[in-house]
Amino acid sequence: MGKNASSNKFIVHLVLIIGSCVMILPFLWMILTSLKSLTESVSVPPTIFPKQLDYQNYLIVWKELPFLDFYVNTFTMIFFRILFAVLFSSMAAYALARIKFPGRNFIFLLVLIQMMVPSQIFIIPQYLLVIKLGWLNTIKALIVPGFVSAFGTFLLRQLFLSLPTELEEAGILDGCNRWQIYWYIMMPLAKSGMVAVGIFTSLFAWKDLLWPLIVNMSINKMPLSSGLASLNGQYNTNYPELMAGAMIAIIPMIVLFFIFQKQFIQGIATTGSKN
Repeated sequence: MGKNASSNKFIVHLVLIIGSCVMILPFLWMILTSLKSLTESVSVPPTIFPKQLDYQNYLIVWKELPFLDFYVNTFTMIFFRILFAVLFSSMAAYALARIKFPGRNFIFLLVLIQMMVPSQIFIIPQYLLVIKLGWLNTIKALIVPGFVSAFGTFLLRQLFLSLPTELEEAGILDGCNRWQIYWYIMMPLAKSGMVAVGIFTSLFAWKDLLWPLIVNMSINKMPLSSGLASLNGQYNTNYPELMAGAMIAIIPMIVLFFIFQKQFIQGIATTGSKN
């Protein structure tokens, strides 16, 4: 029995190691390509290791693109999207989970439908709304569409449903109204779920490409993802510079991950569990 358990453990670890290597290969290829010359990056057969490390790609990209503006736009977008997505999603989730009112199940069905429908369907109505508000080529056009998260509402609703009703009853006996119960009792207990919503919201905002390209024409108003798209030429692309730009773009997210590693892991680990 012990030998079978050890062999199964070895197989599981081997599969996980192989999977990790497969996942990290594109990242290593990006680093190596950013240090190559243009000739080496397009050579056939592919050149894995550069003959000479070329750090000029990073300097060229940094001078060509306004990365400081990209960083400011990206972090502004992420901050406000997380703030309002967590707040509005938690409020909607609490109402759908704990307050009985006519049409509650129908409203939750609409939330589920929005999750199942491709996000590209909403681009045209959102774009028309942005035009009428006069928000084209502004940071507000990047932030406001991410204020509400259907995924966050669904996730937090499931979490609120798992909390015991005795907590609300105790709050009512103490004289709390619905808002006080939500703010002082439910929100602290749902902290792990809110961290998870914040993590996913930040990841979705960080890699958002299509919407910023549609609503912003000025490169100084773009976040990192859409700003890097300007390095991809229509007929010719300098891949070392593109990979160097991608490396510069992901450094802040890597630093944030190492700083908030515990919160990242805890938030993602509790997304499918009940408190």
